[in-house]
Amino acid sequence: MAMNVGSDADDEIISAINTTPLVDVMLVLLIIFLITIPVVTTSVKVDLPKEKNLIRETKPENVIISVNAAGNIYLYDTPIKNSADLINRMKTFAVKDPQPEVQIRGDARSDFESVGRVMYAVQRAGIVKVGFITEPN
Repeated sequence: MAMNVGSDADDEIISAINTTPLVDVMLVLLIIFLITIPVVTTSVKVDLPKEKNLIRETKPENVIISVNAAGNIYLYDTPIKNSADLINRMKTFAVKDPQPEVQIRGDARSDFESVGRVMYAVQRAGIVKVGFITEPN
């Protein structure tokens, strides 16, 4: 006495793969991409600046401010007590004609706050040209 669980017709229905939902999904995705690509690619024509890798040499008239990992500020090799002292020292450079460029050398492990304080002090002193010194790749 054997029990018949299913028929052979059921196996045929299950073994066939219905690709209609797959085709529907792919057509919907194709339509979505065709609609969104022109929106992404069209924009206002702007002449973007070209990248140049210029090796900058430190000139003797440049002012170098260093910030170490602990957040201490140095003007050349001289330690600076606080931001007010840095502002007073920068005012002497701000009155020169032509004004020297201030180059900030911040340690990679230093806080952004200490470098930001230096930038703020240089701005308050009236220095226009400020640059950052980094290591090349």
